[in-house]
Amino acid sequence: MTMKSISISETLVLALLVAMPAGAQTQTARNSKTAAPVANTRAWANEEYRLGPGDKLRVEVYKDAQLSQSLQVRPDGKITLPLVGDMAAAGKTPIELRDALTTSLKEYVTNPVVTVIVVEATAAQVYVIGEVASPGTLVMQGPMTVLQALAQVGGLREFADRDDIRILRRNGNGNGPLRTIEFDYKRALKGETEPMYLQPGDTIVVP
Repeated sequence: MTMKSISISETLVLALLVAMPAGAQTQTARNSKTAAPVANTRAWANEEYRLGPGDKLRVEVYKDAQLSQSLQVRPDGKITLPLVGDMAAAGKTPIELRDALTTSLKEYVTNPVVTVIVVEATAAQVYVIGEVASPGTLVMQGPMTVLQALAQVGGLREFADRDDIRILRRNGNGNGPLRTIEFDYKRALKGETEPMYLQPGDTIVVP
C-alpha cells in the first residue's frame, strides 16, 4: 500500500470518527477480536467539570441584585465578589464554589441562596502540536477522543511518526506533575482499542 493510499484511508476514518458518537466508537472497539482496554479512557463528561482561568461565570445571589455578578476566572485562578473579596475558583467544581461563596456570605447575608452558572467554559481546551495539518487549540464541547481531536486539526502530515504520538497531562487539576501517556494510533485507527478520551489542558504531541 502506498503512502498516498494510507493518507486517504486515514482521512476517511478520521472524518467518520468526528461524526460518530462516543458510544458507537466504544462498541466498535468491543466488537474487535483484538480489542484491549487502554488506561485513562474515562470520558471527561462523566466527571464533574472543574473551573479554570478564563471561564466566564454568572453568580446569582437570590434577591440581591448588587451581589449577583457576571465574572471571569482570572489568570491567578481567583474571582472577586462584593463583600467576599478575592476567592479561589480554579480547581473547584461549580457546586464547590457555590458552597464556598455561601459560607463566606453568611457573615453578611441571612441564609444566602447562591447559584453558580458556567456561562462559557473557555478553560476546557486541548492543544495539538507537531506534524498535523493545522496545529492549534481546540475547545471541548463535550467528550473528545484523541482521534477526534486529530481529525479536527486536519489529520497527520505525511512524515508524522505514527508510532510515537503522546498525550501530555498534568495531574492535580492542572497544577500537579506532568506525565506522558502513549497513544497507539495505528490500533486506535483500526478500532482495536477503547477510545482514549482527552481532559481539559491535555497536549497531543505528534513528532
